[in-house]
Amino acid sequence: MSQPIEDLDNVLKNHKLSKEEYEDILRILDGRHPNIVEIGIFSAMWSEHCSYKSSKKYLNGFPTKAPWVIQGPGENAGVIDIGDGMAAVFKMESHNHPSFIEPFQGAATGVGGILRDIFTMGARPVANLNALRFGKVRGDSDTNKYQRHLVRGVVDGIGSYGNCMGVPTIGGEVSFDESYNGNILVNAFSLGLVKSDEIFLGVASGIGNPVMYVGSKTGRDGLGGAVMSSDSFTEESKSLRPTVQVGDPFTEKLLLEACLELFKTDTIVGIQDMGAAGLTSSAFEMAGKTGAGLIMNLDQVPAREEGMTPYDFMLSESQERMLICAKKGREQEIIDIFEKWELDVAVIGEVTDTERMELFWHGDKVCDMPIAPVSEEAPILDRPTARPGYLDEVNAKSVADFDKVDDQEAYEKLFTSIETVDKAWVYNQYDSMVQTNTSKGPGSLDASCIRIKENGRALAMSSDCNPRYCYIDPRKGAALAVVESGRNVAMSGARPLSITDCLNYGNPENPEVMWQFAEGCEGIKEACIALNTPVVSGNVSLYNETNGVSVFPTPAIAMVGLNDDENRVLPSSFQEAFSNIVLLGETKGEFGGSLYIKELFGETAGTLPTFDYKNELKLWELVIEANKEGLLKSAKDVNLGGIAVALSKMAAVSGKGIEAKVSVADSKDIFDESQSRALVEVCDADLDAVLAMAEGLGLRAEVIGKTGGDEVKVNEVSLPMEKIKDIYFNTFARIIEQDL
Repeated sequence: MSQPIEDLDNVLKNHKLSKEEYEDILRILDGRHPNIVEIGIFSAMWSEHCSYKSSKKYLNGFPTKAPWVIQGPGENAGVIDIGDGMAAVFKMESHNHPSFIEPFQGAATGVGGILRDIFTMGARPVANLNALRFGKVRGDSDTNKYQRHLVRGVVDGIGSYGNCMGVPTIGGEVSFDESYNGNILVNAFSLGLVKSDEIFLGVASGIGNPVMYVGSKTGRDGLGGAVMSSDSFTEESKSLRPTVQVGDPFTEKLLLEACLELFKTDTIVGIQDMGAAGLTSSAFEMAGKTGAGLIMNLDQVPAREEGMTPYDFMLSESQERMLICAKKGREQEIIDIFEKWELDVAVIGEVTDTERMELFWHGDKVCDMPIAPVSEEAPILDRPTARPGYLDEVNAKSVADFDKVDDQEAYEKLFTSIETVDKAWVYNQYDSMVQTNTSKGPGSLDASCIRIKENGRALAMSSDCNPRYCYIDPRKGAALAVVESGRNVAMSGARPLSITDCLNYGNPENPEVMWQFAEGCEGIKEACIALNTPVVSGNVSLYNETNGVSVFPTPAIAMVGLNDDENRVLPSSFQEAFSNIVLLGETKGEFGGSLYIKELFGETAGTLPTFDYKNELKLWELVIEANKEGLLKSAKDVNLGGIAVALSKMAAVSGKGIEAKVSVADSKDIFDESQSRALVEVCDADLDAVLAMAEGLGLRAEVIGKTGGDEVKVNEVSLPMEKIKDIYFNTFARIIEQDL
């Protein structure tokens, strides 16, 4: 029997492995003590980031099937049928910890990683979104200044990588709250297109088939990144900068084109991106799915640095790398393709029937372990949960507990909120029009859309989450994230089909955080079942806390929907003067977790109301069907800041003033955030038809005003259009650039 590693306690601590997990390792190795390479492998594969050990219990019940779902969770990305033999491949991933430590490279490699998840499936990436959360950026404190620095770095990183790859960033969301002061969130989404019968999976099978390494050389950058991302931050976290990967988008562009060429050759069995935990996760996952064994010769892996060890090769997270299971005898064809694209390529091993991972270093065996227990049997934890104590206090408050604020003052405060104003400073740094398929891009409100050249249809996508809702009610807040993303897609005339998610929460060792997570998962399940929008892919990011302070629960949801006609993509800003503005849905005076309470009183408080999915579906149905019949000029949902803010955004983007009179029980209800509401623009000739459709569906519809004029006037509040446009388009840049 081998001897235990010297200073075992310290080694386990550094690898984030518990004593109980070490006992499990000894059992898996038949009583043999692991060496340092094997410790590193277990550490990476059983990290929170790779194994989902705290979250898997709650993810198991997600709805994942529908007639249009081709591939659900478990592969690099989800796949849905979009008609005519075409499929959409999409996923969302987090790169939170790296982006806080090193904002440019952290965000850039987040984009690179999600793109590889897409083209590994055989799809060409055609659209990116991102969901970004930062701390407070307004003010002169060191924290405010650092948050502005993070915004600039993250946006630069996303733009640099995506632009170099030639993939348009067509939308996303950016929000701000002090809960992110110590831990920002950077979630990247990508979508690609592929023929339904040309999808590739991350599998290794066929005894004697070669295992091949392609892409960039391996260095020590990103070493231990998966483990780093599975721990909380402290004041010392900036010393973790070496665990952040360094990206090269130009190499990734070559890798993308080489892989797409490879996929036409029928030379491979499977292919896997080397993402979190690098060569370790890709090899174990590919073999684990099929029950195969692997032999790999680590001295054959292309190296970028001198003196690298087997441990370094297995745990490096160097970017732009793939692992391929090739068909025996076809190696040279694969080598020729990658050498043509000036990329490294090497045969580093082969598939066996042993069900074991055997690693060699210059002929010496440095690892020998069964694959299944490592890849498929990571510990599933049943962590304790406890309802957070803060909920009683925040839920006990309502808008009535706060002082009355003059409506005009409230309107100006809400409309100048950084949550409300246009983020052109961000999206102007992204190329949104490359590939020339973007039909509704960033800044156009609600969902973003691309045309599908191959079949004349359009895809709509939207990323959404209101962390304030999730803070005061983790279950309903998560459900409403699904609802909001779906509503935005429906407002573009597309039918919502499926979601991917990125579940960002604090430290799972805190029972209150684990309760938030469990409740959030239940909310997502409930909403996805009710709306018939299954989960096809996703990501969990835990330990988003610094010095014991967790971020707000932030289950970001990206919804994808299909519009049967690329020429029927519905705008979300006013199109003509003298159109009718119709409010669909009921205004109930609901302010729980609202922007109104946050901006005016600095608190996140209240309760979320009961929610009727049937009403939501009626709203979607009306907008989708009325759009098919050409009855609508534009449509936008009512969300943050209520009717007054939604109308003001539509006016700002269109440059057209409006005058509206809304029936409300209290004057401040023009700022409420009741759900299942939308504003639609209708010309005189089509008004009766739209109202009749609403009546037929049992949906409240009220004609509240007309477009046109040189001001925005909603009931008794107003601002001139000149002021509206200045506030909306210039506020964000003034805040973010104030240090420059």
